[in-house]
Amino acid sequence: MRSLANGLGFAWWARVQTQSPDVTYWYGPFVRRSSLEEALQGFLADLSSESPAAIEHSLIRCRRTEPFTIESQS
Repeated sequence: MRSLANGLGFAWWARVQTQSPDVTYWYGPFVRRSSLEEALQGFLADLSSESPAAIEHSLIRCRRTEPFTIESQS
């Protein structure tokens, strides 16, 4: 069901960006936004233990085919 929702662009993803280190994480896919919101709390808690300078996230409904973690090259 997740892969079908993702293929159609209806899946929910979280884009999580950190500073120091500058990394973008994609967390998903989820069929329901509420499921993503619930699961995201644990992901953010784990990420916080790595002590980035800042963490920002947004919930997006989209189709993802790119890498799940993108490190800044700067």
